[in-house]
Amino acid sequence: MQRMPDTPLELQAGDLRLALRADLGGAIAGLWRGATPVLRSTEPADLTAVRGSACFPLVPYSNRLGHRRFQWQGQDHTTAANFADSPHSLHGVAWQRPWDVVSASTSAAELAYRHRPDADWPFAFDVRQRFDLAPGRLRLQLALTNRAEQPQPVGLGWHPYFPQRPGARLRIDVAQRWDSDASQLPTHRVAQSGIDGEVAGMAYDHCFGGWQGAALITDEQMSLRLTSSLPYLVVFTPNTQAFFCVEPVSHVSNAIQMTDPAAQGLRTLAPGATFDAWLQLDIEGN
Repeated sequence: MQRMPDTPLELQAGDLRLALRADLGGAIAGLWRGATPVLRSTEPADLTAVRGSACFPLVPYSNRLGHRRFQWQGQDHTTAANFADSPHSLHGVAWQRPWDVVSASTSAAELAYRHRPDADWPFAFDVRQRFDLAPGRLRLQLALTNRAEQPQPVGLGWHPYFPQRPGARLRIDVAQRWDSDASQLPTHRVAQSGIDGEVAGMAYDHCFGGWQGAALITDEQMSLRLTSSLPYLVVFTPNTQAFFCVEPVSHVSNAIQMTDPAAQGLRTLAPGATFDAWLQLDIEGN
């Protein structure tokens, strides 16, 4: 495997163009349908930080890890601060590390990141991320292999950002919502009879369960159908920003500190075992 160049990768299929920045957390810089952004998009040469990207991978956990500490199989661990002034660590480690380019063609690419124990995560793993672009469709895949000598806790997901254009709407079948404390750690689960309405009228920063596997995102420009093998969604609709997020994830936020992490989606991955996941975005014009 060769170390990636510090230059963007661009894929093309029909009227879709996908730009990647392997060196910035294996992130998507932008996805366009013609000249119209499908995700919040920045020309790849202009992207300076992964938090400004269109989408980045969540590896080896999603969302918040409470107060940067956890206990696993009788041993206490800590994680380093990695997100502004938050008291928690966020989104895992792979989004803040450079990835290698394994392969690339006109419409497909594969990136890889190798993690060895450090202050951000105490267990070794390898992860690959694949991008397949076809006319009207983007498919992403993640595959994480445990390279530690013991089982480790693992979660996967993606953090896509969608432009909040006029008329943007969400329709998602969910059954539960996790409400949170002031620091955004989930505290309890409540019933939620779906999400259906204009994004501008929503105020979510929550993890949802009972997802039926599709999220419909529409506005005056296009219609999107997001599907995934992952069972939970984090939905973030900040009313002060020009974007919103619909994030497929494998576990409830901070599941590792809950009474039964496995019941909330966290995987215990044996040495040498692999956990994989996919996300697909189907795109139609309006």
